[in-house]
Amino acid sequence: MATIPVSVEENLGAGEDGGNGHFVRVIVADTQAIFRAGLRKIFALEDDIRVVGQAETVAQTQSAVSKFSADVLIFESALAPNPVEFVAELMRQNTKLRVVVVTPGRDEELTLELFRRGVHGIVSREVEAELLVDCLRKVMAGETWLDSQGIRWVLEAYRNQGNRPAGSRPKVQLTPKESLIVSCVTQGMKNKEIALRVGTTEQVVKNYLRKVYDKLGVADRLELALYCLNHHVVDNTKVPPLPADANGAAANRAAHAAAAGASPTGGSSPALMPATDSEPSEK
Repeated sequence: MATIPVSVEENLGAGEDGGNGHFVRVIVADTQAIFRAGLRKIFALEDDIRVVGQAETVAQTQSAVSKFSADVLIFESALAPNPVEFVAELMRQNTKLRVVVVTPGRDEELTLELFRRGVHGIVSREVEAELLVDCLRKVMAGETWLDSQGIRWVLEAYRNQGNRPAGSRPKVQLTPKESLIVSCVTQGMKNKEIALRVGTTEQVVKNYLRKVYDKLGVADRLELALYCLNHHVVDNTKVPPLPADANGAAANRAAHAAAAGASPTGGSSPALMPATDSEPSEK
């Protein structure tokens, strides 16, 4: 099939399942037309896999993901200048999309970084057709796909993480505000309490945490806390106390309620601090 320089090429066979959801709907994003055509022919032989779109640039990939309801994106790592960051952002924006990254060869560093960011499958360009088909089915079943070499790299990295001397720990640069928020997380605080202590809003706390997750390569609060405690990231960061108005708010509400003859916990209470959509400046 000849390639056309358009944003997305739709597979003529897409939608043949009549909406019953039995097909694995795939988008192929690759710089080489011959590779994309080859995958289309391979998947055409399978009863449960359909290519619903294809792309040859980053922009076309984003367009395809937005346009088509796909289950899996097969993405060539060479397509983006920073494939790790691009794929991580794409998965964050499309939480139900499973991503299989095709690497030009066996690359330990790239494999580990992609794995840390939650990529669902990593295959080399030389992968056999049968293995790629098996990969898609495993990924759709909720499993992570790595070849035997990739598994060895991941296991070795996991074993070595706890054996590194202090001097070889990864240098993580957190801003003062990030350090404050992370320190609160390690002490089990919720976003609402963190916002009160740091002097911002819950939404800003969420925004900071997303940035920190990406910076440290963790997936959730538990991983973040374990990572920071293990690597002593926030050992010297002191958690700020609750502001005075927050400490006295409950007593003030009780006094007003008693004067009015109402229950201290009844009715709505005024906000403890003015809401703001802007992020406070960092000192």
